[in-house]
Amino acid sequence: MSYQATNPLTEDFELALDGPWTAYWLGFLRLVTGWWFFHSGVTKLLEDGLAYTYGPAYLKQMTGTALGPIPVWMGNNLAWLIEPGVPLFETLIGLAVMAGVLTRLAAAGGVFFMALFWIGNAEFGHGLVNGDLMGLLLFVTIIVVGAGRYYGLDAIIERFQFVKQQPRLRYLLG
Repeated sequence: MSYQATNPLTEDFELALDGPWTAYWLGFLRLVTGWWFFHSGVTKLLEDGLAYTYGPAYLKQMTGTALGPIPVWMGNNLAWLIEPGVPLFETLIGLAVMAGVLTRLAAAGGVFFMALFWIGNAEFGHGLVNGDLMGLLLFVTIIVVGAGRYYGLDAIIERFQFVKQQPRLRYLLG
């Protein structure tokens, strides 16, 4: 992957992304991001099992947030899904991102979670650019660069005949 760009502040330059250090870095970025989410989910599973009651309670407190009444409605009506879903999905997303399996799909789940956390944090006590936004950007980066193809199992899965016959699957893999 190579990219040439014209920078108005300097002369033309080439941004080479096909070197080995880029592959190492993207694999490492994927592992660390996956571990971060896996650890968050598995910790909740160990502490509360599939009854993570803080999830619905957190959503019910978001009355004055940028998302308006949507999270409050979710906390009141979808507690049956949120209590087991938050720790389970965080764990599964983390595992998939670390292993590099269905990486883009898993990272999209991470984007969904981080967007809710970031937008739902209406007070932005730690600023508009905070850890939630950085996590969101990490998952978006994983999607954009297809980080599952760098030392991830998606690189192997994409060689299967079934995937070659269904090229749209490459949007979920990689």
